[in-house]
Amino acid sequence: MLSRLSAVRRAPRVIFVSQRFTSSVKEGSVANSQGFKKKENAHESEYARKHEVEQLKKLRAQIEQKKIELEQLEKEHEVVSKSS
Repeated sequence: MLSRLSAVRRAPRVIFVSQRFTSSVKEGSVANSQGFKKKENAHESEYARKHEVEQLKKLRAQIEQKKIELEQLEKEHEVVSKSS
C-alpha cells in the first residue's frame, strides 16, 4: 500500500525541450543565393540547347530523306511522261 501512495504523490515530471535559434543561417539560403541561381540557369539553358540541337538534327535528316524521295518521284514522273 505504501508503494501505491508514493507513486501517486510523486510530482509530475516536466520535460523541457531546448530550441536553438540562429540568425545567421536560414532554411533555403542556398537556393536564394545568386551563385546557385546562375548555375541553375546555366544548366537549364545548356539542356535546352542540347535538346534543340537534337531536334534540328532529326529535322535535317527528315529533310534529306524527303529530298531523296522527291528526286525519285521526279525521275518516275519523267519516265511516265516519256512513255506516254
